[in-house]
Amino acid sequence: MRPAVLALVAAIAAAAAAAQETQRAPAVPQSPILTLDEERVFSGSAFGRRVQAEIAAAEAALAAENRRLEEELAAEERALTDRRAALEPAAFRALADAFDARVQEVRRMQEAKARDIARRRDAERQRFIEAAGPVLGEIARDAGAVAILSDQAIVLAFDRIDITDAAIARLDATLGTGAP
Repeated sequence: MRPAVLALVAAIAAAAAAAQETQRAPAVPQSPILTLDEERVFSGSAFGRRVQAEIAAAEAALAAENRRLEEELAAEERALTDRRAALEPAAFRALADAFDARVQEVRRMQEAKARDIARRRDAERQRFIEAAGPVLGEIARDAGAVAILSDQAIVLAFDRIDITDAAIARLDATLGTGAP
């Protein structure tokens, strides 16, 4: 096939795929005010699912490392206790103080790792919010809306103004997993 024919076939296939995707995407209601479940938008989007999986993996790895360190420190403490009777009190006190210092340092390091994971989660969430803003603005324009309100701040609303599913679909199409 000639390049022009291939380009035409590819364009037709892309248009068909886009039309099919548009048909599957939830409709955006026409309303001046829309509602959105912010938590579900994040957790239901490909971006949010990736972040949650990465954070869960990091937390699981840290928990496993904490268990391993606890076992090592417990064994070291038992060995120190077993040696106590054979040591002079001053020598034992020096070893015990060194052990306590090591325990405190391990604790500080592990707490710092936990804080790093929390900071990473918060940074990814903020990155999502910033990336989602223009997409949500586009949805609001499409709907003729002047505002998108969090469903948490609404006392009474009709489901027909909720754009959560449409937002997730459009964010997935626009942002994907958000992986760097």
